[in-house]
Amino acid sequence: MASHEQSAANTPLDNLKLGGALLLVIGAIAAYYVFTDISWAVRAVGVIVAIGAALGIAAFTGPGLRARHFLTESQFELRKVVWPTRQETIQTTIVILIVVLIVSLILWLVDMFLGWAVLDVLLKPGS
Repeated sequence: MASHEQSAANTPLDNLKLGGALLLVIGAIAAYYVFTDISWAVRAVGVIVAIGAALGIAAFTGPGLRARHFLTESQFELRKVVWPTRQETIQTTIVILIVVLIVSLILWLVDMFLGWAVLDVLLKPGS
């Protein structure tokens, strides 16, 4: 991955865009509850459209551009992943189940031993 020198501070225009996007979402949610005489489906679509528009506005700010760059790089890295085959997945799952069974048996035996040691030996009635 290439190292880029990016400034962490937002420009005033970025802050204005992000504030506008936030106000758009808040206004859409408020409108959802104010206009109760309109169908809930229409109001829900309005909120979804407003959120989409707010994301579109935020995508063209400094943080939005960095987020888009990050997502692009992530998709590029995901293409490099070698996913296991079905057979490898099944074999790994079987091994994990066997290990879990063995560890649970060991813990059960330790619990039984400690229960015996504490209840029957240390706290023996009449001692």
